[in-house]
This record gives sequence, structure tokens and C-alpha cells, in this order.
Amino acid sequence: MAVVIKVLLIIVSLGLIAIVLLQKGKSAGLSGAISGGAEHLFGKQKARGLDLLLSRLTMVLAGLFIILSLLLAYFVKE
Repeated sequence: MAVVIKVLLIIVSLGLIAIVLLQKGKSAGLSGAISGGAEHLFGKQKARGLDLLLSRLTMVLAGLFIILSLLLAYFVKE
């Protein structure tokens, strides 16, 4: 069982790395660092299309990564 979880963990981690690298940066330079937080806080910049899909996929893969890591720790402990 631990081998299956390890293989799934590797696949999910590689997918998570790829998805994060495909996303656009939220801020561009120093001006984005100053005003980017305010735009995100007040919801002026809404994600649509591919950005929304990549964002949701990142959350799903991160959740799977955490769950698989906890399962692997449980099975290795036994």
C-alpha cells in the first residue's frame, strides 16, 4: 500500500510543480508589489478562463498532496 501511495505522491507533486509554473505572476515588478495587494484585496482583478482553472487545479493538487503525505506517514509508521 505504501508503494502505491508513494507513486501517487510523486505524480501529484510533479503535477503541482507543473501547474504552479504554468500560472502567470500576480504582480509585475515593484509597481505590482505596491498596488497588487490592494487590487487582490478588494476584488478588482478577477481570474477567468485558464487562470481560474489553473488556480482551482492548484488547490485540488495541493489538497491531494497533503492527504497523500499524511497517509504515507501513517502507513510507514506501522
